[in-house]
Amino acid sequence: MARIRKEPNRYWSKEDKMKMINEVLEGESSYEVARKYDVSSGMIRSWIIKYNQFGEESLVNKKKPGNPMSKYFVTKHFNSREEELEYENMRLRIENERLKKGYLVKGDGSIVVFKK
Repeated sequence: MARIRKEPNRYWSKEDKMKMINEVLEGESSYEVARKYDVSSGMIRSWIIKYNQFGEESLVNKKKPGNPMSKYFVTKHFNSREEELEYENMRLRIENERLKKGYLVKGDGSIVVFKK
């Protein structure tokens, strides 16, 4: 049942989820339905729990917000010198705030080093 690595996540529509849930509610086991649609049985059971608690609308995929600050950490090509300076100014403000809080961020931002 395991998926191959580096395969992108699959998103099931509300209709597909309802079809699988109805098959389980009609008597087929969650393992059989999972094997039939190549989904984990735990995922189907969690959809059933959501459906029983909150109804059909709980099965809709929700849009998740991104990181609002990420636009300031991406290498960009600027159309004007003014945009470049605004970007540099924002980056320095963020760095300054981090220094005030007492830590430095190295590399891509995943390594945090606390000042002594």
